[in-house]
Amino acid sequence: MDEIEIRNSSRAPEPVGLYPHARRVGNLLFLSGVGPRERGTKKIPGVELNDAGEIVSYDIETQCRSVFQNVRYILEDAGSSWDKIVDVTVFLTNMKDDFAAYNRIYAEHFAENQPCRTTVEISSLPTPIAIELKVIATIGD
Repeated sequence: MDEIEIRNSSRAPEPVGLYPHARRVGNLLFLSGVGPRERGTKKIPGVELNDAGEIVSYDIETQCRSVFQNVRYILEDAGSSWDKIVDVTVFLTNMKDDFAAYNRIYAEHFAENQPCRTTVEISSLPTPIAIELKVIATIGD
C-alpha cells in the first residue's frame, strides 16, 4: 500500500475547514477544493461584499486568475507543477453568466497542458466566491 502524505502550501489560502491543501497517494496528488481567497486575509480578489458578508458584485475573471494562482502554489509547494495536472473539476455558481469568461481564461492557462475537465454549476460555495477548482495531478517520477 502506498504511503499517504499530507501536503500544505505556505502561499495558498488557509483551508476553511479540517482538510489539507493536498494529499499524495503514490504518484498522484489530490487537491482539496481551491478558491480565489488570499492567504492571511479574508479578502477575495474580485469580490465586493456588503456588511452582512453577502456578494454585492464580483469579477469572474479576477476570481479565475486568483484560483489558478492558488492551484499553482499548492502544486509547486507539494512538489508537482501546472503541467502535471491530469483532471480538473470546476464548480461555478453562475454557469449562464460566467462560463464564457471562465472558459476563455481556462484556455489561456491550459493551452499547453489539456487535462480532463468537468464543469458543474452549484448553488453556493462555503465562502462568498463564484468559482472553485478540484484538481488531480501527477507527482514524482
